Amino acid sequence: MISRIKTITLLGLELFETEVEVGFSKGLPSVTIVGLPDNAIKESKERIRFSFASLGINFPKSKIVINLSPADLKKEGSGYDLPIAAGILLGAYKIDRDLSDIMFYGELNLKGELKPVRGILNFSLFAKKKGVKSIVIPYENRREAGFIKGLNIYALKNLGEVLNFLLDKEEVKPIKYQGDLNIDNNYDIDFSEIKGQFLAKRVVEIAAAGFHNVLMIGPPGSGKSMISKALPSVLPRMTEEEILETSLIYSAAGLLNNEKYLITKRPFRSPHHTISDVGMSGGGKYPKPGEISLAHNGILFLDELPYFKKSALEVLRQPLEDGKITVSRSLSTYTYPAKFMLICAMNPCEDSIGLKKDEYYECSDYEKKRYYSKISSPLLDRIDLNVEMKRINYDELSSKTKSESSAVIKKRVEKAREIQLERFKGLKKKIFANGQMNTKHVKKFCNIDNESNDLLKFAVNKFSLSARGYFKVLKVSRTIADLDESSDIKISHVQEALQYRTIDFYNI
Repeated sequence: MISRIKTITLLGLELFETEVEVGFSKGLPSVTIVGLPDNAIKESKERIRFSFASLGINFPKSKIVINLSPADLKKEGSGYDLPIAAGILLGAYKIDRDLSDIMFYGELNLKGELKPVRGILNFSLFAKKKGVKSIVIPYENRREAGFIKGLNIYALKNLGEVLNFLLDKEEVKPIKYQGDLNIDNNYDIDFSEIKGQFLAKRVVEIAAAGFHNVLMIGPPGSGKSMISKALPSVLPRMTEEEILETSLIYSAAGLLNNEKYLITKRPFRSPHHTISDVGMSGGGKYPKPGEISLAHNGILFLDELPYFKKSALEVLRQPLEDGKITVSRSLSTYTYPAKFMLICAMNPCEDSIGLKKDEYYECSDYEKKRYYSKISSPLLDRIDLNVEMKRINYDELSSKTKSESSAVIKKRVEKAREIQLERFKGLKKKIFANGQMNTKHVKKFCNIDNESNDLLKFAVNKFSLSARGYFKVLKVSRTIADLDESSDIKISHVQEALQYRTIDFYNI
């Protein structure tokens, strides 16, 4: 007898339909698993055997061969426990039931309980696209799966319930829960709490409006981290499409649970400067998304930028251009989405204490250039805006006057984004902000007058502005014009955009 159970193989963010074939034959009792299983799958036979005993279910005394089809596709993870156990139960109890429109995925422990697994949201969406009517998953993954409507979701607690499901008993029913979108609009930091630093606030407002990358340079305690952490509060709300995109990444990484079953707030990722290349890019023995993918549709904040390993920073170059990252390993290649805003912070020079002079550090141009040279020019060239921040003085700290709130700034940002969405709605390539424009888009949407052109020509020749830097100035100018609700880019917009390229003046 051969029983067949449908499941999936999750490699990175890609899913492949997989069939678990369980064959029974005469011979010495044994269990053999074939079809390129990893160690977690090979060990599943021991978990399954013990879980049967724990629940008083007789394990078949036969020679059992389990084939994971297609046999040439590498299989990884513990999610095959459930489909393999279901296939064994079908043969052991000689259950004749059509399971062609049902998929199984989950892990077992030694007590026979179903344990949560990563990738259930991806699994549910994949099952729906394949026309499957029902899925069987662990109970603790129920809310994650419930976001995908149009599926019968059987969230079961143990192998006994799985057996009752296979026997088609009435007490096993699909969950009634349907996913909802309870958007969390609460943020830890509001811009009204930040004293002074009006130029830096202006920069991050422009960045939020146009999806631009930012570098803030200033002494410790000047508010770089606080401004960065407040930035999500002025970004537009996530759309349903963005919520699903981001949640699929977190599901594949195993970062969703019953309390946090959807990502409804824009991610803010702040890795420590000791992070490895794989931690930043993703991959590993069991491929998972890295920090740059976990920041998809949100913010990646790198504090103390020069202290990050150069190799970890160079990983950022491709995704900053393409909005995705491809990780190649010896046996496979994985592509993860990585469309994020890069926000960086650093001190003005290596001496983190420094000497105070007119509220700035006493750093010579040579010291600045030497410190900035720890970061590669190609990476700096991909940063649209940079701003040098001063130390906050006592009068600003003790002022009773409230700064602009995040809600007020957010209205301006959302208005600018609406203008951009209207501008780009007819394009073949889907983009939503000025920061995503390519050279062709810049030439079409960023026309400037002769006076502005002369100013840009002077900047390119005087400060050796690269071609990428030139186009970034035009994109930032377009965003500033959108914030002013101006259809044309004026010379004042170009002047302001050039003001935020000061790092180019050091010719790094």
